[in-house]
Amino acid sequence: MNVDTFKDLLLEMAQQRAVEGLLDHVTQRIGDESDTALFRIWLLREGDRCGECNKEEACRSRPRCLHLATSAGKSLVDGTSWKGIGGSFRRFPVGSRKVGRIAASGEPMEVVPIDPDADWVADPEWIRREKIVSFGGQPLVFRGEVLGVLALFSRSRFVESTLKWLRMVADHLAAALVNARSFEEIESLRRRVEIENDYLRREVDEQRASDGLVSEGPAMKAILRKIAQVAPTDANILLTGESGTGKEVVAREIHARSRRSAQAMVKVNCAAVPRDLFESEFFGHAKGAFTGADRDRVGLFQVADRGTLFLDEVGEIPLELQGKLLRVLQEREFRRVGEGQERSVDVRVIAASNRDLPAEVEAGRFRQDLYYRLQVFPFEIPPLRERPEDIGALAAHFLRLSQKGLKRRGLALTPADIELLQAYHWPGNCRELQNVIERAAITAQGDELNLEVPGGAPRQRTGTAVRIAAASASSLRILTEDEVREFERDNTLRALERSSWRIYGTGSASEALHLPPTTLLSRIKRMGLSRRGAEPSGN
Repeated sequence: MNVDTFKDLLLEMAQQRAVEGLLDHVTQRIGDESDTALFRIWLLREGDRCGECNKEEACRSRPRCLHLATSAGKSLVDGTSWKGIGGSFRRFPVGSRKVGRIAASGEPMEVVPIDPDADWVADPEWIRREKIVSFGGQPLVFRGEVLGVLALFSRSRFVESTLKWLRMVADHLAAALVNARSFEEIESLRRRVEIENDYLRREVDEQRASDGLVSEGPAMKAILRKIAQVAPTDANILLTGESGTGKEVVAREIHARSRRSAQAMVKVNCAAVPRDLFESEFFGHAKGAFTGADRDRVGLFQVADRGTLFLDEVGEIPLELQGKLLRVLQEREFRRVGEGQERSVDVRVIAASNRDLPAEVEAGRFRQDLYYRLQVFPFEIPPLRERPEDIGALAAHFLRLSQKGLKRRGLALTPADIELLQAYHWPGNCRELQNVIERAAITAQGDELNLEVPGGAPRQRTGTAVRIAAASASSLRILTEDEVREFERDNTLRALERSSWRIYGTGSASEALHLPPTTLLSRIKRMGLSRRGAEPSGN
C-alpha cells in the first residue's frame, strides 16, 4: 500500500462536505490501489430488513446494525467489479462475524497472513482464487462512539506501517463523517427555512383573502363547534363540499386553534402535482436520484414536520400513487426518492375534496383504506345557498378586505344590496361572492357600490326564476327550500342546453356556472338531469 496515497487521502477527507461524497472518495482511492482486492465501509443505522434477515439468532433484540455503505474492488480472475452494496454481507448485526465483532468491541482486527481454511473465513475458495493474504478491519470511532467499520482485503502482506496508516484513515474518516453529517444537516435546515419562508410569504398573501371564519347562521356555528372539538387533537380531518365553500378557511382555523399553530400550515394542490414528480414533491429526493436532481430536495411532509399539511383536492391524486400517501399516514415514516434511509415525521393532515369520495371509492378510483384513514373526523361544508344568513356578514368582510387592498374607504353595503345578494343562488359559493364584491369595489363611483349580481340583467325568466326576480325587485321575501332547489335545477338545465350539454372547456356549462366540471357532473347526477336520456358530452 502506497504511503503517499494515505497521506493525500488524509488531507482530502477534510475537504469533503457530503457523506456520500466522502465515502465514495475514500473507497475509490483505496480501492484503486493495485494490491487492494476488496475495500468496504459499513455504517451503524437502524435495521431496515429485520423481517427477512437470516441473522436473527445473532440479533435477537434487533438494535442498530451495520449497513454496507460503499464498496470497491475487482476480481483477478474475470475482472468483475465489486462496487455493489447488495449481497449476503450488506447487513451485519453488531457482534456477528468479524466485522460485527469489530463494531461491538471498538477494537481493530488484523489477520496476516490469512488461512483460507480458518473458521472465520466465509468463502475459502474466494480467498484462494483472488490470492488474498491480508485482512485489516478498523472501527470508525468518534468521541467514544462507534459509527461504523472499514475493512480491507489485500493481495499484499501488511507491514506495521500499513496498519498504522489504516488506523489513521479510520480516525480521520470518523471525524470527517461527523463533520459531513453536520454540514448536510445545516444545508438541509437552510433549505427548509427557505421553503418555509416561501410558504409563509404565500400564506400572508392568501390570508388577506381568507382572514378568519365568518359565521352568522346555525350551519357555520355548528362547524365552529366541531372545530373547537377536534382542533386540540392530532386526528386527520377530511373536509368535503362544493368548490368555493371555504374549506381552506376551515383548515386554517383548525390549524390556528391546534397545538401546532406555532409551525406552518403547508398547502398543496394535489391536482397540480405532476404524476412523475409526486414522490419528489411530497417526500423529497436525494441528489442524483434522477436526471435533473442536482441537489437534495426537502419534501412537503418534511417542511410540514410538527405542523399541518393541507392536501387540497386530495381526490385528484392518481390511484397508483395513493398507496404512497397511505403508507406515510400509517407509519409516519417516509423515504426520499433515491435514498434508503427512513425518516420520521410528525404531521397533522387535513384533506379537502369537492368530489363525492364514497362514490369514487365504489368506482375504484380512490382507495377505501386511504379514505377511512383521512376521514377520522369528517366535515361537510354547506354551500352558500344553504346558509343565506351568512351572506351579509361575508359580503361586508370581503368589502373590508377589498377596500384595504385598493387603499380606499367609505364604501358600504345597503340593506337592499344584501337582499339582492341573498336572492342569488351562488353556484360559485364564497369565492364567487368575493369576486362580485371586489369587482363592485373596483368599479364603484364615489361612495356608491356598482353591485352586479351574475344573471341580474333583465332577461326572460320562467317559473321560480320569475318569482326570484320579482322578489329581488319588490317584496324580497324569503324563498322556501323547494323554490331554491327548483331555481337551481332550472338554472343548471338552462346552462346545459345553451352549451349543448358541454361539460368541459370554453363555452361549456361548467364555465357558465363558474363550477368545476366534477361538481357539475355530481349535480347533474343528483338532480337526475338528462338530455333525452343521453349522457352529457365532455367535448
